[in-house]
Amino acid sequence: MIGSGILIGIAAGTVVASFRYLIEHLTSLFIWIFAQGKTDFLWFGLGLIMLIAICLVNGWFLKTNPEIKGSGIPQVEGQLIGLFDYAFWPALWRKFVGGVLAIGSGLFLGREGPSIQLGSTIGQGISKLTKQVGTDRNVLISSGAAAGLSAAFNAPIASTMFVLEEVYHNFSTNIWMVSLTASISSDCIATYVFGLKPVLFMKSTSLPLKYFVWIIPFAILLGIFGRVYQLMTLNISKLYSRIKFIPKEFSSIFSFLLIIPIAMYLPQLMGGGSRLILSLQYLKYPAVILIAFFGLRLLLSVFTYGSGLPGGIFLPMLCLGALLGATYGSVLISMGLVSKLYFATFVIMGMAGYFACVSKAPFTAILLITEMVGTLSHLLGLALVSLLAYLVVDILNGKPIYHSLLLQMLGKREERESITAFETIQTVFVGALADGKTVKQLSWPSGSLLIKIKREGREIVPSGETGIRAGDILIISVTGKKRQQIIHQVQTLTREN
Repeated sequence: MIGSGILIGIAAGTVVASFRYLIEHLTSLFIWIFAQGKTDFLWFGLGLIMLIAICLVNGWFLKTNPEIKGSGIPQVEGQLIGLFDYAFWPALWRKFVGGVLAIGSGLFLGREGPSIQLGSTIGQGISKLTKQVGTDRNVLISSGAAAGLSAAFNAPIASTMFVLEEVYHNFSTNIWMVSLTASISSDCIATYVFGLKPVLFMKSTSLPLKYFVWIIPFAILLGIFGRVYQLMTLNISKLYSRIKFIPKEFSSIFSFLLIIPIAMYLPQLMGGGSRLILSLQYLKYPAVILIAFFGLRLLLSVFTYGSGLPGGIFLPMLCLGALLGATYGSVLISMGLVSKLYFATFVIMGMAGYFACVSKAPFTAILLITEMVGTLSHLLGLALVSLLAYLVVDILNGKPIYHSLLLQMLGKREERESITAFETIQTVFVGALADGKTVKQLSWPSGSLLIKIKREGREIVPSGETGIRAGDILIISVTGKKRQQIIHQVQTLTREN
């Protein structure tokens, strides 16, 4: 499995590094074309024709392979819990080409979600070549997802945590070890291409403890706008459903037309947001401009994602958090409440807090921003803002955005009957109902069958008298209707009350 992780990491790193390289250069090309287009109608016409062509190509891709839609993270989650599957090769090349064209055109989409799906699809392909099935196949798919994110952000530790916390929801030894192996291998490839400098490196100064009181209202602000973002993202499909005069697959034409004036007059706003984030550290925009940038990116990033184009919300979320942090920091500085020395720190904390509350993955948020910014000095502030923003969204009844998108994507498909058994991996937590019980003492949901227990490197074939204890890894076969519901019922036995 470790060997498979290295192989997946090398393959995913090569594919995603190429993906990232092409996107960056295509975006620069579009910025240049529309800069010329301000004074030369021929260049403007060329840019318009290119955008229309990209819309048509992606529309055809979405019609023939709908599984490449959006970020790809909900598809990976659904695949890992057995709710649907797809052929790896058609999805791989269409996601790659469609993602390069859509994201590279300068739309407010991120490369990270597609990179995760590209990596997971490579893992799926390698599992097919090596004839891995069941839980071993899922481990390779999840490790591919980690490798994809690692190559996109040069953040192997956070990428492994993201798979454990958000995608797979499981801390099995096999999963984290193979995922970490794949992430490190992938990061080596990406680092060779893009260098050692962190993706969002910023010069910053740690916030002193005496200023931590200002993190509380900041986290509340992030949580409120994080819940707004969740609601907008989950409901944008209703707006598109009212558009009847154009096929759904080609509704992205509106996003392409909207990006033209931005490309001509506000090119710094184009793309996923990394250029804008890096420019925020210098305190170059007044608060009113930052608010306008936030409103524009919030509306257009949600609107663009709703079109179904192969692009993600990962980096756009970080950009929105950075804009909120910059706005909040500039207000505090103008009021004389903090020194401008700490302005970049609020930008950094904004990214972590906003991602933590929208995705409901705080550990990933803390580690991700730490690796991307390239400093450990903000850990305490990142942890506090992430925890408080997470709590605010929890109070507002917010759910993890990627899982919510998965449920929305499935619709009634989850109700269909499946006769194919699916294996799920569940770890027994300390204090869980299963901890200290025998197999026969537990009320297992209908449609589930415990087939294997992994304990301290040993595999146990269970009987009714077999005891279960904290740290055990349970391999459970799930069949029948409503797999998601069955898995949730199993988790009530294996996780803390």
